Amino acid sequence: MTTQVTDHRGGVWSIAVPIPDNPLGHTLVHLLETDRGPVLIDTGWDDPDSWDTLAAGIGACGFTLDDVHGVLITHHHPDHHGLSAQVREASGAWIAMHAADAAVVRRTREAEPGRWLDYLITKLATAGAPDDHLAPLREARTRGGGRRLPGRRAALPDREITPGELLDLPGRRVRAIWTPGHTPGHVCLHLEEEHPAGGRVDGFGRLFSGDHLLPGITPHIGLYEDPDDATVTDPLGDYLDSLERIDRLAPAEVLPAHQHAFSDATGRVRELIAHHEERLSGLRALLREPLTPWQLAVAMEWNRPWEQIPYGSRNIAVSEAEAHLRRLLKQGHAERVPGSDPATYRAV
Repeated sequence: MTTQVTDHRGGVWSIAVPIPDNPLGHTLVHLLETDRGPVLIDTGWDDPDSWDTLAAGIGACGFTLDDVHGVLITHHHPDHHGLSAQVREASGAWIAMHAADAAVVRRTREAEPGRWLDYLITKLATAGAPDDHLAPLREARTRGGGRRLPGRRAALPDREITPGELLDLPGRRVRAIWTPGHTPGHVCLHLEEEHPAGGRVDGFGRLFSGDHLLPGITPHIGLYEDPDDATVTDPLGDYLDSLERIDRLAPAEVLPAHQHAFSDATGRVRELIAHHEERLSGLRALLREPLTPWQLAVAMEWNRPWEQIPYGSRNIAVSEAEAHLRRLLKQGHAERVPGSDPATYRAV
């Protein structure tokens, strides 16, 4: 097993923790030294090889698992939060997360068997998914599927990350920045300390950006999934607002959870805003002809033809199409066709 560890200087390290069978390859778990010992930012996927890599990486940074006294989770997704329970069991560390994502973790753990599967079937049917896509889900439900939801092994957080506040990390200045969009409770963490390179870099401090700001990937922005909450949300609007927040922050360097560290946060923010504006414009053009969310997803441009998109990824694509559609509806650029079932939408 090869452990990839990077010393970012100033008591900041990153450990590349593998994600099994995923094109992303790994999650960059960051280790931050404090006067009380190391704190982890995210933990990685719940997998034996991932766990061994994380433990070896902590060792390569000069610490042991016993030394870890806290874990800051940027968001609830399993490639970030998956190993949190094992870290707590091994070290006694506290686990902190924004309240909105902590609520998602709690509901996932408490959900009745099949509840999420029922929700997914109804949601996809409403979006206009064809019978051949719904059939495997209905068969799984008949067999009693949905009993093993992902994320059940992840820890319930015991501390809350409060936006705008300095975190209780002795000897360090880390401020929480709420950046919803990818998830409702996603947070970035701003290390309000001079960059180790000093005046040779523009901007102030370093930003642990989770999945909010990545150097070469546009993070998935889909509808916030919750079968027990019918609130009409606008995740893409949340995300665009959050990008503006990071633009105003202007950190000297971004330390994301995937790919690699980079500078010019402002330039990357502008690229992402332009990307979504272009995509929204393209969807308005597609909606000159009334379409269901499923038909819209099929017509959109992805990183591969629709026929080559795996079954499960099509559900994610439809959720992303719906998030963009939700934004167009809020802006008054689209409307639902009256009486349509499944729901069909057109440009205004």
